[in-house]
Amino acid sequence: MIKTIDDILNNREVITYLGYADHIFEMVGYKEHGIRHAKHASDRAGYVLKELGYTVKQQNLARIAGYLHDVGNMISRTGHAQSGAVMALDLLRAEGKNIKYTSDIFEVFGAIGSHEDKSMQPPTDIAAAVILGDKTDVHFERLRTENQYLKDAHSKVVGACENSEIQISREDKEITLQLAINTKICSIMEYFEIFTPRMNYCTKACNKLGCNFNFYINGDKFI
Repeated sequence: MIKTIDDILNNREVITYLGYADHIFEMVGYKEHGIRHAKHASDRAGYVLKELGYTVKQQNLARIAGYLHDVGNMISRTGHAQSGAVMALDLLRAEGKNIKYTSDIFEVFGAIGSHEDKSMQPPTDIAAAVILGDKTDVHFERLRTENQYLKDAHSKVVGACENSEIQISREDKEITLQLAINTKICSIMEYFEIFTPRMNYCTKACNKLGCNFNFYINGDKFI
């Protein structure tokens, strides 16, 4: 039986890997990619599937994959999805027993390995939920310092986002992302210049889940 999300949250190896990766990102001035982001992606991936009526087991798999999706960053940002997936195979095996990989582990493996492949369709519903959990985490709290938004265009967009909420309508088959952006820091056009590929990927993820994707900035609909 695959571990639960609580097992993963309390796993010392996972905590160490995520902490080290985030430390490296901090040293080069990149936004937060540690425990906070992992927890956000995990919670939101599980929430999406819960609201759409998926089983508790599927929610657990999505939460595990969401929490582990960036663990490969401790090796390198480049190819971190694939290296993280391989690491997950070891992290998820039953402790104290012979290694036995199950279809549940492969679900998590695939979701982690595909979460950055924006040119492709998400392979599974679990993967789609993880993509939404990851790509909708746009918030100023991810910046390291108060004025980090001055560093580059990407940080500027993140620093301008004051709120990010996702809403699910199971009946209407719609998933809606609502952002509040401080346009004194970043214009709407600047947001789309940087984050259009992410929004396109969110659209693909929603379609995989049988839903339409709605996207609002400051109350105005753009998708």
